[in-house]
Amino acid sequence: MSIGPVEYLIVGFPGNQFNGDIVPALERLVESGTVRIVDLVFISKDADGNVDAFEYEDHPELAPFGDLADALDDLLSDEDVELAAEVLEPNSSAAFIVWEDLWAREFADAVRGSGGVVIAGERIPHQIVLDALAHAGQG
Repeated sequence: MSIGPVEYLIVGFPGNQFNGDIVPALERLVESGTVRIVDLVFISKDADGNVDAFEYEDHPELAPFGDLADALDDLLSDEDVELAAEVLEPNSSAAFIVWEDLWAREFADAVRGSGGVVIAGERIPHQIVLDALAHAGQG
């Protein structure tokens, strides 16, 4: 089976200020063939630290995520959600997204086909990139 790199992203919303504005951008990524959503879970933590996790179909305000439903595979386990909730501040929420990088599928196939293996990889946080560019006089 051909599959591109799969990664996760936990997008936090301090003060539980999730408003759905990420939906159109996520839909464009899916429609353009850039990514395929593998799983998507929402997590909230109240001021006392109590955690609740739910799928988009559990709350009407998350209905726009239903357009992505055909790609959901329930990959995330309860343990994954618990680990994500640990980094979530009290009185905040998060979208826990797992996606396949379709844009990199051909390269991933070539790496595997040539006997190569990925040894390490990491996403560099945005602020670190901005700081490095500013230091280099490019920001």
